[in-house]
Amino acid sequence: MERFSKVEEYLIDLRISYQEISPGAWLVEDESKGLPKMVVSQTEPIVMIRADVMPAPKTGREELFSLLLRLNGSDFLHGAYALDGEEIVAIDTLEYETMDRNEFRASLETMAFALGQHYPLLSKFAAKKEE
Repeated sequence: MERFSKVEEYLIDLRISYQEISPGAWLVEDESKGLPKMVVSQTEPIVMIRADVMPAPKTGREELFSLLLRLNGSDFLHGAYALDGEEIVAIDTLEYETMDRNEFRASLETMAFALGQHYPLLSKFAAKKEE
């Protein structure tokens, strides 16, 4: 029987700060490594990495959603932006069985990089006052 899942082993090996929030789910946030708050969850056969981006605005939605689709196609190497209810999220999925440490690290880092690079574009929509 495994003491830790691969996900937790990789978090430990990579010295990434995390907190187990439930069995099979970890909150990752490590400013020293440039990682914003993300939840990593493992449900066989998938590992999902998810970050809340912002609530979907009531105005300017079409322009924002068009931008998100363009970013998905051009800038998001791992994962994509999605809509979960009224929350815009960034997600990536990996196959647990074949996932290795480098792939896991790349997924975390790519999501962090994309969120950091896209923040100036997306924050314009978050700053709009709801009417």
